[in-house]
Amino acid sequence: MISLLLAIIPVVAIYPILLYIGMLIGAQAFQSTPKVHAPAIVLALTPHLAAWAAVQLDGALGAAGTNAAAVGMDKLGNNGVLYEGLKVMGGGSILTGLVLAAVGAFVIDKKFAQAAAFALAGAVLTFFGFMHGEAVGIAVTPTVAIAYAIVAAFLYGLSRMPASSLDRTAPHEAIPDAVPAE
Repeated sequence: MISLLLAIIPVVAIYPILLYIGMLIGAQAFQSTPKVHAPAIVLALTPHLAAWAAVQLDGALGAAGTNAAAVGMDKLGNNGVLYEGLKVMGGGSILTGLVLAAVGAFVIDKKFAQAAAFALAGAVLTFFGFMHGEAVGIAVTPTVAIAYAIVAAFLYGLSRMPASSLDRTAPHEAIPDAVPAE
């Protein structure tokens, strides 16, 4: 069905429609959540932007008749193109965005135990390549998985701190919820 539509409708006509739909979804994400959670929404978008940038780089290098490996990661890095970082950040971008958004939202709400649980889930998913990896396997990106585990331990430690040492008042209690999208 999709191949039939692509054969009938030119790709240049589809891209503006997809861009418009994406803009509507993005606007709704900001309108239907509390204003204080806006940083979590932006955090959720970063893996998708990294994946998009990596695809754009691959396309541009392919059009030039080369690829990132042939150019060399050092040469790309010396010119400000952090290709390997884009690939790691963009790998499994859907799950990565969900986990990062959950951690961010729970940290904003000062619910550190829940944030730690999501960070720990991120460590497990990353270890097996579901996040920050190009393929599912064992120890796909172990350094990133260890980083998630360290963050989980830190957040769990914050959750165990006495209430008197941390202000547990969520910042959005003073800010009204956003107006729902129409």
